[in-house]
Amino acid sequence: MEALKKELKENIIEVLNLEDLTIEDVNDDDALFGDGLGLDSIDALELIVMLDKDYGIKLTDPSEGREIFKSVEVLATYITENRTK
Repeated sequence: MEALKKELKENIIEVLNLEDLTIEDVNDDDALFGDGLGLDSIDALELIVMLDKDYGIKLTDPSEGREIFKSVEVLATYITENRTK
């Protein structure tokens, strides 16, 4: 699971062009939206595309996305339980 969390941090930084962040700057329990990394709805769409492309997970329910994208920890757990790639 630690390798997946590291991979997720790298992917989030790359996909969202967060050049001022390193994986060390992102804690597993940091909120991805709001006061944490400060991501917005456009970033959420990018993350949904990343989940589909990299892990074979299709999100269709917006409220489900709100729960899944709470933190890297929650996201990694969800991917572990639902990935098809």
